[in-house]
Amino acid sequence: MSESRVPGTETAGPVVRTASGAVRGRHEDGLAVFRGIPFAEPPVGDARFQAPRPARPWDGTREAYAFGPPPPQEPGIMGRKDVPVAGPTGDDWLTVNVWTPDPDPSSARPVMVWIYGGAFKMGHAGQPGYDAQHIARDGDVVVVTFNYRVGMEGFALLDGAPANRGLLDQLAALEWVRENITAFGGDPGQITVFGESAGAGSVASLMAMERARGLFRRAVAQSVPGTFFSEALARDMAAALAAEAGRRPTAADLATVDPRRLTAAGQSLSARMLGYTDRWGQAAPTVTPFAPVVDGDVLPTTPWQALAAGAARDVDLLVGHNRDEFRLFLAMGGLLDEITEDQLTAALRLLAPGGGAGERAYRAAFPEDTPSDLYERVQTDWLFAMPSLHLAEAQRAGGGRAHVYELAWSAPGSRYLGACHGLDIPLLFGTFRADLGMLLFPGADVPDAAQELSSRFRRSWTAFARTGDPGWPAYDPEERLVQVLDEKPTVTAYPRETSRRIWEGHAFLPLPLLG
Repeated sequence: MSESRVPGTETAGPVVRTASGAVRGRHEDGLAVFRGIPFAEPPVGDARFQAPRPARPWDGTREAYAFGPPPPQEPGIMGRKDVPVAGPTGDDWLTVNVWTPDPDPSSARPVMVWIYGGAFKMGHAGQPGYDAQHIARDGDVVVVTFNYRVGMEGFALLDGAPANRGLLDQLAALEWVRENITAFGGDPGQITVFGESAGAGSVASLMAMERARGLFRRAVAQSVPGTFFSEALARDMAAALAAEAGRRPTAADLATVDPRRLTAAGQSLSARMLGYTDRWGQAAPTVTPFAPVVDGDVLPTTPWQALAAGAARDVDLLVGHNRDEFRLFLAMGGLLDEITEDQLTAALRLLAPGGGAGERAYRAAFPEDTPSDLYERVQTDWLFAMPSLHLAEAQRAGGGRAHVYELAWSAPGSRYLGACHGLDIPLLFGTFRADLGMLLFPGADVPDAAQELSSRFRRSWTAFARTGDPGWPAYDPEERLVQVLDEKPTVTAYPRETSRRIWEGHAFLPLPLLG
């Protein structure tokens, strides 16, 4: 582990001593900010495809001015190939970043730990859209972000390697927070994990994992994906991924390939996954061969099974989704208003609960929908809305507490996008000119309604981190009250009631291998 010092700058920025050594951050607009602190050794060499190892101590004071390099991954925002992966290069992928109002050990502020999304194949904590200054400053909380391995490095199921290495990285980061956050002014007894999309799937996984017990008190899951893989499916996908690289699906074989070259194998297979529908079933249209694997060890069961059995009854849960999740993917694929009747029929039969019965239920319930509207509806329900709602219901069934929301405010960037997937990120972080914000909030001015809703997001999320109450009633199976976040937020009965009834009783189980 390299050490960096600048002679004569001992008073240039705040210094905090971690368990591995001292770090120097910067004063930025009333906050102390520390970036790129190692929480584990670089997972390369003999550590490749293995569980994370503790960071080696260093002497002197290490500069914590810059984000660590992103883990190897596919390029772009949500997979857009024309957008390169920004950030420094190198192998120190496993680093944390801290925004704190005051690095005083006596401060004992609530701590919020962000887990990024990106289909388990992209994303990193240094993305501009995850600048946590507004959350830390507005909410008077300590915010931590970190990198974890994605794609083949983090989630391919390989012989000779533990499953779910990306989740193990997350555990290691949370253990670092528990051990070190007091020195940054945070309270290790008041830790909230929060994440979106794959990050929300990670939050749900952590709630289900015995190894994560006691590492956090509260959890926020924004747009939980319902895609968790069985071992058989994950192994079959790993074999296909390794074949793309001309190797066998073993840690020993793939360790001879440069990590950044392996991302090309993932890209190549993702582009052809629809051709595997007969073998990979519902996983094929996700066009990502990566997800948490229910391996019986790191992840014993799906989050819905674990929570219903009471695994996280002592963890407060805030969970929700956006009204029009799948429209983002239709827009990025150039498919808005372009879905044919044949494409709709295939999607309904593949994704709706009960196959043909589910198709008939959707068609009967929404007779006025166009093929594109109904296609977007069933994709949104299957992939995000119903998994999110069912997670709250599982938490309630297991004796825990949950609050539910739906984001219904439409992005101003396009009249077609509505309340699409990812809209909650720039609203929560207040980063309207970064990453997805550039797509969803074009032009020079951010609407006042967006600014007001953004402030409400941060007030609710940080209030939940502080007290367990985001400002609206807890969800219960009788009234089903949820917060609808719109230009005029309201508390009402769950608004997708028709879809809820269609999916009532459905179990989100590990996706199987069909062939």
